[in-house]
Amino acid sequence: MKQLIECVPNFSEGRDMSVIKQITDEIEKVEGVKLLDVDPGAATNRTVVTIVGTPDEVLEAAFQAVKKAAEVIDMRHQKGEHPRFGATDVCPLVPVANISMEETVEYARKLAERIGNEAGVPVFCYENAAFTEERRNLATCRSGEYEALPERITTERWKPDFGPNEFTESVAKSGVTAVGARDFLVAFNVNLNTTSTRRANAIAFDVRERGRSKREGNPFTGPIVKDEKGKPVMIPGSLKAVKGIGWFIEEYGIAQISMNLTNISITPVHIAYDEVWKKAEARGIRVTGSELVGLIPLEAMLDAGKYFLRKQKRSVGVDNDELIRIAAKSMGLSDLKPFDPKKSIIEFVLEDGSQKLVDMSVKDFANETASESPAPGGGSIAASVGALGASLATMVANLSSHKRGWDDRWEEFSDWAEKGQKYKDILLHLVDEDTNAFNKIMDAFGLPKKSDEEKKARKQAIEDASKYAMEIPFKVMEEAYHSIQVIRAMAEYGNPNSVSDAGVGVLCALTAVEGAFLNVKINAQGIADKKFTSDLLERGSEIAEQARSCRDAVMETVEQRINEL
Repeated sequence: MKQLIECVPNFSEGRDMSVIKQITDEIEKVEGVKLLDVDPGAATNRTVVTIVGTPDEVLEAAFQAVKKAAEVIDMRHQKGEHPRFGATDVCPLVPVANISMEETVEYARKLAERIGNEAGVPVFCYENAAFTEERRNLATCRSGEYEALPERITTERWKPDFGPNEFTESVAKSGVTAVGARDFLVAFNVNLNTTSTRRANAIAFDVRERGRSKREGNPFTGPIVKDEKGKPVMIPGSLKAVKGIGWFIEEYGIAQISMNLTNISITPVHIAYDEVWKKAEARGIRVTGSELVGLIPLEAMLDAGKYFLRKQKRSVGVDNDELIRIAAKSMGLSDLKPFDPKKSIIEFVLEDGSQKLVDMSVKDFANETASESPAPGGGSIAASVGALGASLATMVANLSSHKRGWDDRWEEFSDWAEKGQKYKDILLHLVDEDTNAFNKIMDAFGLPKKSDEEKKARKQAIEDASKYAMEIPFKVMEEAYHSIQVIRAMAEYGNPNSVSDAGVGVLCALTAVEGAFLNVKINAQGIADKKFTSDLLERGSEIAEQARSCRDAVMETVEQRINEL
């Protein structure tokens, strides 16, 4: 699965859009990156840019943008309301999909090093990318702002992590950049059936991490309690990693709780929504829905769908589209305007629009396979048959979780259905990936071969593509074989009226294993690395043998249970 990260560089220019366009033009030159948003502010004299893509490509786009900003923005003349200390003031990386924070930190430090060494811009690493605890806090790194840099960066304590530590002519122009890694921030508003900003604020104070000021006597009008340093003592709210305020939206004639969820792994959207709902109800106010501002990762919506299904004691082993629909309905995301997943979920926004095999109708897929084109071929067909086998097992699990009289077993079957969905989704991905692997081989054969250097590069490209074309059907074998554990469980313990479906499922799984193995074998023929091929062939043979034994065991169970009906 593709890794995705977001980068949100803030540039110290928000008034001259010709300057900003020079920077964003550099971003758009990089393939594999999508420029999602450009948000300039005249008063702050600052522009926030949002880009998303695969890690290496995002790093390249970010570097080129920082480099260009250092050329076209002169910090010696920059003024604005927002704190700043560099032409590119901050450049945080955010993990979006299939990538850990630890990996994102490594990418952030790699970017920081390149900015310092190649662009000559001093860099502080902050938040999760910080090398010391003191530098985690951006405000601490930026203390004194641009004006404090001449003395600050020359000290041992505040020597930049990368780049020059002298206030040269070049540094005077570019200032300093802070590169960090942080969690994904979701802007999320909850709608209320009131027009009162004061009551909305009260609910916001109930839930936000900072909470509200502690007061003596009357909790609303009494004097604020202060600590020994003269700062207000706060009563924390109920949600961690949440900032919030109440406001009135004139356009819709309602009050909202406006929240920034600064770490959705700590407080996800569905938890924030439910908590606001509880606090609002306690104050005699109803939640009527919610609103996403900007983008949200797919995983966050899927988690929300599963959360609300579990509250209903229903199986969570349903497809992603259904999980998104459940999440959107449960949180009332279409209360103010229609919620469009294709415009609000990052992974969907990034789709290139090209039609995938798995998006075709069954008829079109069959016709495409039957055409004179060599792809899709046996590998894609094996993966699709495996996906159908996993789908049948998932269907039996879902039917079993809803079976009358089995209410106390809904969670058991929900777990099986969730596993089945996982295998199905992986195998569906491999349908197109097998065809992509074939196309990589064709592309490699099409490389130039005039010079010895070109011949050598072409030969290596063919070898690499051929190995990949062998690895993909082997992955189909593995996943189809693993799916049999779900099929077997459903044959043994699932709804007896659906046991024949489990039987068809295991036949599909074995077909996928054996069919994919044929592709592993034929793709091994053109590979020079015989150690690589012999290893995969040996492991493939073992999987095929184990799959046949499992098929026999499952079919015996299926026949036995059919005879018992």
